[in-house]
Amino acid sequence: MIVIPARLASTRLPRKLLLRETGKTLIQHTYEAASKAARPSGVIVATDHEEIFREVELFGGRAVMTSPECASGTDRVAEVARQLPDVNLFVNVQGDEPEISGESIDLVARMLEENPQAVMSTLATTLRGREQFEDPACVKVVFDRRGRAMYFSRSPIPHPRQWDDALLTATPPSFFQHVGLYAYRREFLLQLADMPPSQMEKIEKLEQLRVLEAGREILVGVVNDPTFGIDTPDDYRKFVEKWQTRNSPSGVGNSPSME
Repeated sequence: MIVIPARLASTRLPRKLLLRETGKTLIQHTYEAASKAARPSGVIVATDHEEIFREVELFGGRAVMTSPECASGTDRVAEVARQLPDVNLFVNVQGDEPEISGESIDLVARMLEENPQAVMSTLATTLRGREQFEDPACVKVVFDRRGRAMYFSRSPIPHPRQWDDALLTATPPSFFQHVGLYAYRREFLLQLADMPPSQMEKIEKLEQLRVLEAGREILVGVVNDPTFGIDTPDDYRKFVEKWQTRNSPSGVGNSPSME
């Protein structure tokens, strides 16, 4: 089952999930994109606000109300999992990912289906820019030859002792950016929601480190064309421009208003 945690509050782009410059709200775009995945049996929006709940029902989606006390999206997914004892795997899709691909969702689900020892899976993509590599907002991941995560960090990892620009174009790639799409086994998801934040998690502000510090495996799949969430007005404007270009009869969209 795909679960989309959806909070109304957002700091950098207020009420972003209900923005509708394209004629559809952002949460509807994300719901429809996630619905293209072949493996999951359905999509549920887990929200803390009646406005989002009503919006999902209006466009024909499925939504459930979750506690406003949930500290994270993982907690919201876990709350839904408690209500669905017959579902074995859950995929956490962020509500601000309107261009998420069904193939990526199917990949994180398939990794758990094919690797029974793993309790969680996620994605990464090749990182080729030095500025991005050194940006703390860009989360990096290193993993072993079997695709098991070794560490996630906001710092450059692996950290070159001596910089060489050739590292950015090396084959196989030297650096990978984490893509925040997750799949969990139901039993572990419920355990994770009950675990206190770990030491490294609190330092890096990365929830996935709680899993590694607990000694559990996270599988990492690599994708070539990742999508990332919409966090700022500029992110949303670019999405609207792309959407209008794709959907205009001439193939050229009009500049959107952000009023």
